[in-house]
This record gives sequence, C-alpha cells and structure tokens, in this order.
Amino acid sequence: MRPISYPLLIGGLVLLIAVLAFTSLAAGRVWVPLPYWFSQADPRGAIVLGLRLPRAMLGVLVGGALGLSGAALQGYTRNPLADPGLLGVSAMAALGAVVTLYFGIAAASAWLLPVGAVVGAMGGIGVLLLLSGRTGGVIAFVLAGVILNTIAGACVSLALSLAPNPWASGEIVNWLLGSLQDRSIKEVQWAAPFVSVGAVLIFLTTRSLDALTLGEDGARGLGVNLGRTQLFLALGVGLAVGGCTAVTGEIGFVGLIVPHLVRPFVGARPSRVLLPSALAGAVLVLAADILVRMTPGAQEVKLGVAMTAIGAPFFLALLISMRRRLA
Repeated sequence: MRPISYPLLIGGLVLLIAVLAFTSLAAGRVWVPLPYWFSQADPRGAIVLGLRLPRAMLGVLVGGALGLSGAALQGYTRNPLADPGLLGVSAMAALGAVVTLYFGIAAASAWLLPVGAVVGAMGGIGVLLLLSGRTGGVIAFVLAGVILNTIAGACVSLALSLAPNPWASGEIVNWLLGSLQDRSIKEVQWAAPFVSVGAVLIFLTTRSLDALTLGEDGARGLGVNLGRTQLFLALGVGLAVGGCTAVTGEIGFVGLIVPHLVRPFVGARPSRVLLPSALAGAVLVLAADILVRMTPGAQEVKLGVAMTAIGAPFFLALLISMRRRLA
C-alpha cells in the first residue's frame, strides 16, 4: 500500500476520534440524545457528564498511550512483536498496583496506586530490555516477555490466594480484567499527568529511533546516545503504560495492532509511525468500548477481554506471516 499524505492521515484520525467520542457519549444501554446531555433536570444528563464523558476521555488517553508505547517499542527493537501487554509490561504495572492494594498502601493516598503501577511498568520495561538486549531477535524478545508475564502472573495469583477476604479478591480480579466502566473524572486526573510526561519522553526519542534503523553502530556514528535513548524509552513507556493500567486494569494488544495498521500508510520510518499509532490506538479503544457496552446480557463484556479476543487472532496471523517470510 502506498503512503498517503501525512497531514491527511492525521486529520482523518482526529476526525474519526471526534466522531467516536461523540458516539461514546450517546451510546449505551440507555441512548441519550444530544438535547439531554447538559440537562440538569433529566437524569440522562448526569449519566453523560458523570460516567460517559470520563469514559470517553479515558478511551482516548489509554488508547493513545498504548498505541504510542507499542510503536516506540517496535521502533526501538526493530521487532514487530513488541507490545506492552504481550511482553509483560502491563502485567508488571498491574502487579505494582496489586501490591499497593494488597498491603493497603493505596488507602493512605489515592496517588499511591498509580505510582505503584508506574514503578511496576518501568521495572518491567527495564528488565525486558536487559534480558533481550537491543539487538535481540524475535525469539529472545518474546521469551523475555513470557518470563515477565509469568513472574507477574504468579505474584498476582499469590496475592489473590492470600487475600484477606473474598470481596478483596473479587475486586482485584475484576480490576485486572481491564475496563473503562464506572470511571470518573478523578481517574482521568490521575492518569493524565503520567501519560503526558511519558508521551513527551517517548517523542524525545524520535531521532534516535530513526537512527537505529541503521543499526547500533550506525546510530552511534550519527551521534545518538543509546544509553539516554533507552532511559527515555523505559521511563516514557513505564509512565504511560503504568498510568493507564492504574485506572483501567490490563488492556492488551492495542500497542501490537495499531502500528501494523498505520505503517502501510506512512512507511517504516519509526518517527512517522508514533503519532498515527497514538491516534489509531485512541480510535481502536473508543470503538471497542462502544461495542462492549452494546453487547447483550446482564453485564457488559470487559474491555480487556474484548481486546484479547481481537488481538489474539491478529497476533497469530502476524506470526504466520513472519514464518512464511522467513521460510
């Protein structure tokens, strides 16, 4: 597929986000027409402003952060399988948050839960890059992610088995499934600073990501400080993914899917993939969230479960395609 005009692609994605955000405010088990959105006399106005507006804002924030993080990891490692959820970064963020919940640390201050998730995510991305190395192949990178996912999953399972009461265990499981349901503007305020700082740090690595397409030696020859690039990337992805996971739980595969969808339109240069991936991630999460709230049943499907149902076949198709190219 031939690359298209970059401004046209960005404009189209922004317009699509606006349309989906508008739809997100109206859609649900109870459809709310526009005239009732800001009505104080009608309870539907409270539904829109109190529940659906923060949900739409989180959809944009979380989708953008995960899409951007996935594109940055794929560009840095030159590995098409890089994704925060698939490689254990989201699981480590969840573990950090669960630790604050289990030991009651989060009760001391609302900010300690996202801080725990951010610390877990940064630790995860640091260990991942250390285990696989910048030049590690697909197998080494995936195995490193499997190790992280296994360790994080085992620790979370231990916390669940030792939970002081069934209610606490149920709350942790429900949170881990990943959802934008019943979030308030407070969750947006918690996540936004972490995601914003993380995004800035990731965008500061654009020149280095482009240079790394020539290999490490070529990048050094162009004056790139690889140590600083790795630090900025670890901090940026950790802050962005940790901030999101702290308020929504684990939502996987966004960072794997969207870079592959936008790359045919912009080319393989990593710096050109970052912004479209962030916008496409917001589109994907908003669209998926609208669909899950429309599913029949007493309770809506968790967004994390829906994204796994979408992402797992995509991951399998990607592996098959890579195997055919290497054969």
